[in-house]
Amino acid sequence: MYGQGEVEKYKSIFTLSFIRYIGWPEEVKQGDFVIGVLKDKEVANWLRSLSKGKKFGYQNVVIKEFKSPAEISDCQVLYVSSSVNMSKYAATIVDKVGGKNTLIVTERAGATKYGAMINFVIKEDKLKFEIKKDNASKFGLPISSKLSAMNSAITL
Repeated sequence: MYGQGEVEKYKSIFTLSFIRYIGWPEEVKQGDFVIGVLKDKEVANWLRSLSKGKKFGYQNVVIKEFKSPAEISDCQVLYVSSSVNMSKYAATIVDKVGGKNTLIVTERAGATKYGAMINFVIKEDKLKFEIKKDNASKFGLPISSKLSAMNSAITL
């Protein structure tokens, strides 16, 4: 078994790593690099801790927390907690980030059917992630094939 917060820590580490494997358009390479977190305080805290004082290129990494899909504002990455029902809120989430080159990362089974581009799954006590390149392409975000190679699971 794994310690409390360990899974969230690894999800946060992976999420920060994902951004290096995305073909970000020029228009999102200005200002702050914002990672939004929807309904997951622990992941938000890990992301804040792990990214403190770090930059992505020339951009400062900023973590924003959202308590509901209606609160979502501009961000380059949106991390959606498993407590959010993607089938119910996908339209709102996609609408809020639609056309804004936002990478949607989730942690709920089946979320890639509803617009998620990367989805965390736990299989046989291993943390893995699914990639849906077609969803990312719709948002103008090509995903490097090198990201798939990163998917050597973390044993929990």
